[in-house]
Amino acid sequence: MNITKQSSFQGESTRSGGSLYLVGTPIGNLEDMTFRAVRILKECDIIAAEDTRQTRKLLTHFEITPQLLFSYHEHNKAASGPELIRYIIEGKNLALVSDAGLPAISDPGSDLVQLAIAEGIPVIPIPGPNAALSALIVSGLSTERFTFIGFLPRDRKDVQSVLSSVQYAQGTLLMYESPHRIIKTLGFLLEFLGNRRIVLARELTKRYEEMVRGSIEDCLEWMGDHPPIGEYVLVLEGASQEEEQKQKDAWWQELSLEEHVTRYENDGENRKDAMKKTAIDRGVSKRDVYNALL
Repeated sequence: MNITKQSSFQGESTRSGGSLYLVGTPIGNLEDMTFRAVRILKECDIIAAEDTRQTRKLLTHFEITPQLLFSYHEHNKAASGPELIRYIIEGKNLALVSDAGLPAISDPGSDLVQLAIAEGIPVIPIPGPNAALSALIVSGLSTERFTFIGFLPRDRKDVQSVLSSVQYAQGTLLMYESPHRIIKTLGFLLEFLGNRRIVLARELTKRYEEMVRGSIEDCLEWMGDHPPIGEYVLVLEGASQEEEQKQKDAWWQELSLEEHVTRYENDGENRKDAMKKTAIDRGVSKRDVYNALL
């Protein structure tokens, strides 16, 4: 058995050396900042941020003056991560923040957490706002089970691979998307998952907070008259019980694509029809089956 244990009391580490604090910050409305988050940011020796310019505005508002404001983002994490860990080992307390919301979700903070755990450094959460969960609870869709996907990949094949893995999941799906990709992403969702109910949430907690509810087709039509503005959270209805059961009952699940097509051919289908039926079974296009077999 290989077990590691971390113990802390009210955020104070019980070991020598510093700690890593993951501090949630507002996703829009500054009044969502917690008293504890302000205190931790004031007490920590170092604050690491994705965008120091953005974070400096937050710190100025709450009259926080860190000893060191350190840049840590996707493009410098390989060099900055080990340096930050060295500071903590030397006894400095480090607060990690993202541009908005909880750090380590769809940002490089998760890599820093892994480095800290590997060195036996306490990692302490300072809870705060989160865009995905905020959108979920006002969506009107099921909150009993949900899957956070984050940003979908850019490549069509990679998008299809991700969506295929959750095609029959009953839980609600949560995604982030930028304004210049939202329409394309809605098209992928419609193509690969069908015309499900969806909620488009944007500008959460801000002055122009907006939730658009309807089917995917409805929302695509709506966006034709209302060009997308701001970052979005997509809250998508999960598969029905019937769809999930259909997947569980599928006889072809253990077969490779080639074996799947061959099974139909052995039943008397020609190659073209065998590929068509395979595509229908798997919820993909016939062209994808053809390209995969090539």
